[in-house]
Amino acid sequence: AEPRGKNSTPTRSVLYTAVGKRIYGTRFIAFKVPLKRQLDQSERFGPADLKEIMEQEGQELGLVIDLTFTDRYYKPQDLPESCQYLKLYTVGHDVPTDKIILSFKRAVHRFLQENQDNDKLIGVHCTHGLNRTGYLVCRYLIDVDGFEPAEAIDSEQLVFAFAYLC
Repeated sequence: AEPRGKNSTPTRSVLYTAVGKRIYGTRFIAFKVPLKRQLDQSERFGPADLKEIMEQEGQELGLVIDLTFTDRYYKPQDLPESCQYLKLYTVGHDVPTDKIILSFKRAVHRFLQENQDNDKLIGVHCTHGLNRTGYLVCRYLIDVDGFEPAEAIDSEQLVFAFAYLC
């Protein structure tokens, strides 16, 4: 579970890479939650770092879908101005509800429809960018893009996109 203290950082956050790679053939990119400076005690990854990493990769975020179950990690206005933001309060350690799954799919579909003329990415994060994020991206790939479940889960690009450091 995510820590409850107002100024606490997510546990195990230092174990995970900040930003994954774009999932090949999609507009998805996963990352762990960027922390505002007041919370960022053990490592340096905040909203400005996210923007810098994306620029270094020659990529642009068009939408960030925040799946954390709190508002304490950062403010949406800390993201690039051109980036839309959607908060889907998603409880950790539980399978996301049907309502969350549908909201996620609708948001992605809407964004893709509105951004057919560009290559802006959909950044998805929960606390570590793994569990809730991976589940919802896989559900989208399976339910909407027609991936077979094993293909969505086992694909090399998905594993690499959600890789963590040991």
